[in-house]
Amino acid sequence: MTGAFSLLPEGQPGLLDPLLSGAWLSGGGEDLPRYLAAGGYAALPEPGLLLDRISAAGLRGRGGAGFPAAVKLAAVRNAPGRPVVVANGEEGEPGSVKDRWLLRHRPHVVLDGMRLVAAVTGAGHGFVYLSDAPAERAVRRALAERPTGLRVDVVRTEHTYVAGEETAVVRRIDGGPALPTAKPPRPFESGVQGAPTLVANVETLARIALMHARPESAEAVAGAHLVTLSGTGREGPATGGPAAGGAAAGGAAAGGAALAEVPAGTHLKALADLCGHGRADSVLLGGLFGGLHGAGWADLPLDHDRLGEAGGALGCGALHFLHPEDCPVAVATEAAAYLAAQSARQCGVCVSGTRALAGTLTAVARGTADADASDQLHRWSRGLPGRGACGLLDAAARVVGTLLAHFPDRVDGHRHAVCPACSGPAPEDGRRFTVPVP
Repeated sequence: MTGAFSLLPEGQPGLLDPLLSGAWLSGGGEDLPRYLAAGGYAALPEPGLLLDRISAAGLRGRGGAGFPAAVKLAAVRNAPGRPVVVANGEEGEPGSVKDRWLLRHRPHVVLDGMRLVAAVTGAGHGFVYLSDAPAERAVRRALAERPTGLRVDVVRTEHTYVAGEETAVVRRIDGGPALPTAKPPRPFESGVQGAPTLVANVETLARIALMHARPESAEAVAGAHLVTLSGTGREGPATGGPAAGGAAAGGAAAGGAALAEVPAGTHLKALADLCGHGRADSVLLGGLFGGLHGAGWADLPLDHDRLGEAGGALGCGALHFLHPEDCPVAVATEAAAYLAAQSARQCGVCVSGTRALAGTLTAVARGTADADASDQLHRWSRGLPGRGACGLLDAAARVVGTLLAHFPDRVDGHRHAVCPACSGPAPEDGRRFTVPVP
């Protein structure tokens, strides 16, 4: 079972209105009168002014890559042709729940953000792209309550790891399978039906809506993150719970999983403490995209650049904490097996690369690997990134590469003794990382 809470200030006129504020975590969530009372659907701004505000605040996309939102908006705005905008709510990472939560519980703030980016880019048609049935019902109900002034269609897809990749989104909306395509062109150049297309994560859109409603809080809005916190072991919530950090609702989550809204720069150890994983001695970052991190992880801040400098990635903001009794080799093996199973089977290098990584790592975990297995894994983890049509191959390579970098002794130990945590086959369904939506 999961809970949700915010560590951002609320309840003071003119200050930040958190996405996970108490008003939305109690009383049945978002409806139109409540959203309007909170400043939603305010008059459309002068497009250049809003674009400048987004740029000045430093808002980065929340879909995983952390690309500057203003740069992406400007590229679509300046491209020839009538643009299309897409609210991308298909989160492929099994450890992330933020996008489905937003669409289920706060559809109006997402649609408001979509309305605003349509005004900035000059788009006349929008799509909400998702795979979650409760989210679809909530979005359709919100559209019936308040048409946005933009033609909006809802497109349902099948949930897979790659279905939310931006070229897969375009391909599915155009009637094809939700599978990535070769780049270039990128969607901002030629997307849905050949039009310049903005594919924006739903949290990105929600933050743009908040920045428009609360311009004096633009930097705080841009710097805050929704993060999904989980882990296998748990000793109970930290003393004081999330309320000690500011406005909160729901407390630390039962089962050691939670959706939280926190300021940029929050240390990862503080996040572990909040959801009852204070004993954790390592972490898997960014869902499966940011890799494993051991010594020094607790002092890392929630920051794209700092995590990148440490060899990781924030990605979608999902963090999975490992306790001392967890085996990082088992975690990496399960992650690699899941990614190999989720390959789109379109790029030969991805099919063969993920299969080789997963198979060799499975042999390491079971103690049956050849003597040169570590050398092979090192070579593949360095040579495979950037060679696939999407980020799946990069994720698999980073998981393996960071395992070798942070846990060389644990990897080597599997050559000399049977590890109980690794004795069975690695599940390919990502069950270890899956978090239910609160």
